[in-house]
Amino acid sequence: MSPPPRTAAPDPAARRSLHRARPRYGERVIQALLLLAALVSVATTAGIVISLIPPTAEFFGRVDVGEFIGGTEWTALFTKPEYGVLPLLGATLLITVIALLVAIPVGLGAAIYLSEYASTRVRKVLKPALEVLAGVPTVVYGFFALSFVTPLLQEHWPFGEGPDFNNALSAGLVMGVMIIPTIASLSEDAMAAVPDALRDGAYALGSGKRVVSVRVVVPAALSGIVAACVLGVSRAIGETMIVAIASGNRATLSFNPLDAMQTMTGFIAQAGSGDIPVRSFEYKTIFAVGALLFVITFVMNMISIRLVRKYREVYE
Repeated sequence: MSPPPRTAAPDPAARRSLHRARPRYGERVIQALLLLAALVSVATTAGIVISLIPPTAEFFGRVDVGEFIGGTEWTALFTKPEYGVLPLLGATLLITVIALLVAIPVGLGAAIYLSEYASTRVRKVLKPALEVLAGVPTVVYGFFALSFVTPLLQEHWPFGEGPDFNNALSAGLVMGVMIIPTIASLSEDAMAAVPDALRDGAYALGSGKRVVSVRVVVPAALSGIVAACVLGVSRAIGETMIVAIASGNRATLSFNPLDAMQTMTGFIAQAGSGDIPVRSFEYKTIFAVGALLFVITFVMNMISIRLVRKYREVYE
């Protein structure tokens, strides 16, 4: 019986422990920088919460929470103050809804075109041009709404009296234009991440471009689209300059978009830029409204996370 073949001696380099390999300092630096960026974000959020709590607690020490949430009169800076936040909240939601009625259809339509219909050359031109709108200062949008959109609506309004000089409709329309790039760009990125195998399979079954876009690509990218829409909603709710300039500063509980009204951010801008003493009780109303705005945004983000996890598609 012949002896078994001899095997070559293992290479000493192969026996070297991976832990003793040459350290990669560049990767460690990048990892540390990413961790620092995450910690800065968390610390910023914590700082906002910490700065809101004391003055908000002092405010609700004198004002009942039920009166604040359910009251229909907001005259916090008047001689006889009332602290019902519903007029500010209603104006914020109304203008946000108008903005979404503009931004979601146009933004998703632009995303579908850029992802499924546009050629590479056209996409390289249109997408940067669309994203330029996101870089326009919001104060420019505000003056555009006040000096162009409102006079245009007043001149061509087909039913009865037109909108007031300050109104929620023009603010909502221009705000919708402002958040179109956010929804379009993020949605297009989500659609571009859908594997081509899904498209090819649908085309192999005889589907046309429209069917593939609407019934295959959009459902597959739904989690990213939902995240883009929620980000657009958050931006609309937190917008300040457009509503401060175009919608006015009259805190009235009205659901007529032709009327002037004041949003939560509009009140914060008005009160913060006025001559109110910093340590006065009137000044603490800014923090109470800001805390409500923070809670609304936080709840929306939590809902967004649940929706994204529910509709997320994972592909091999």
